[in-house]
Amino acid sequence: MSLSTKVDEIPLYIKVNVQDNVAIIVNSGGLKKGTLFACGLTLKDFVPQGHKVALVDLEENQEIIRYGEVIGYAISPIKKGSWIKETLVRMPTPPKMDELPLASHSSEELTPLKGYTFEGYRNANGTAGIKNILGITTSVQCVTGVLDYSVKRIKEEILPKYPNVHDVVALNHTYGCGVAINAPEAKIPIRTIQNIATHPNFGGEAMVVGLGCEKLSPAQLGVQKDTVSLQDQAGFMPMVKIIMEMAEERLEKLNQRQRVTCPVADLVIGLQCGGSDAFSGVTANPAIGYAADLLVRAGATVMFSEVTEVRDGVHLLTPRAANEEVGRAIIQEMKWYDDYLEKGEVDRSANTTPGNKKGGLANIVEKSLGSIVKSGSTKITGVVGPGEKANEKGLLFAATPASDFVCGTLQLAAGMHLQVFATGRGTPYALAAAPVIKVSSRTALLEQWSDLIDVNAGTIATGEATIEDVGWELFHFIIDVASGRKQTWTEKWGICNDLSLFNPAPVT
Repeated sequence: MSLSTKVDEIPLYIKVNVQDNVAIIVNSGGLKKGTLFACGLTLKDFVPQGHKVALVDLEENQEIIRYGEVIGYAISPIKKGSWIKETLVRMPTPPKMDELPLASHSSEELTPLKGYTFEGYRNANGTAGIKNILGITTSVQCVTGVLDYSVKRIKEEILPKYPNVHDVVALNHTYGCGVAINAPEAKIPIRTIQNIATHPNFGGEAMVVGLGCEKLSPAQLGVQKDTVSLQDQAGFMPMVKIIMEMAEERLEKLNQRQRVTCPVADLVIGLQCGGSDAFSGVTANPAIGYAADLLVRAGATVMFSEVTEVRDGVHLLTPRAANEEVGRAIIQEMKWYDDYLEKGEVDRSANTTPGNKKGGLANIVEKSLGSIVKSGSTKITGVVGPGEKANEKGLLFAATPASDFVCGTLQLAAGMHLQVFATGRGTPYALAAAPVIKVSSRTALLEQWSDLIDVNAGTIATGEATIEDVGWELFHFIIDVASGRKQTWTEKWGICNDLSLFNPAPVT
């Protein structure tokens, strides 16, 4: 009998805050009409796992409260014990930006965590990496086929000679030409490529493959001598030959690198969630938030992101800004994205996916309140614009779209060594340049995907573990992965997603 089956013998629900008038069903498979809870609540409908049940009679237009916050209003009367379907919830308006409190939260300073280290690779510029990878950047999408062919041969014929190098990664993207290179917002994809090319996991051995006539020149990437221009070659095989030769020169240097003891303060950790469900905000994300606090206490840099998944909870974040300047920077990023969405004739409600709703999330407001929990409780010390490098310690807001692939790419550009990724519905998403630790919100997902989930937070929902228990487990797992002592499942399988640049500028 599986763990989730044992739990399902007892009807359970989770009420997050004392003010909440709804709760979510814990039991896998949901609970049938007539189910009686120990508190006396009786279900008037079948309610699927993760979906909301009314704890009181709700009148038309009455506030629906979860996490102690209004997530919507009842479109029609809802009886106690009824399934609160998405169609019964009217979404509230978002917080007004000009009325947000700034740096008003006087939280108690957390005790520093001292003595925690990892085994990393020290770079010449003082940064540290957790991987020893040759990253080959492209200046334009046209060269992708040639580079992919070359990398395949490098891995087969050359890489085995250099056992201290973990991988050779083609940093392909869809930018470089056919774009308005001088448009104001073109700075975002350009600096993203620039910063990924010098990622700390690449050991300072830059290499760029270009075509020769593209708009994005190697000079704009800060690289001149470390470039292959395919239009200068006499045919396909000469192109491959020169790429392989340049790669081997760099592999020889990278192979000399050895792991050394580094303080956890050298780490830059990205936080993200995808395939979210109603459990994400009560299990996986709170555990990640607890681990985030531990990392910040140890001196590390921690980034949380996803603008549309912050927008409806921003009133809970600006008070945590370290100062008013940081608070205003958060608001500026929110406003920029509001304008960006308006130009596309959508609003933040476009974020919520069919899978999110199937997993019990009624709207983006509910999703946002569960998402921001992974930021933990520390002060927000800075804001990183899309494509920018993270240059401060502590908890940072990295302004990115919520798309898993775009967010991951921008966090890489910010210098992220490793990403912690919460999921309720499940996704095999991964990155080639940095490990991605998968944290499941439900035990049933772990049982379904036992060879893709790294840490299970589902035990929090059933009371078998606390948020603190899973937070500490995750903290130690992060250090082990950073040190090369443990692998994530996606590293083991060698699977990854392509880079996906955020380009709000015109394509010509």
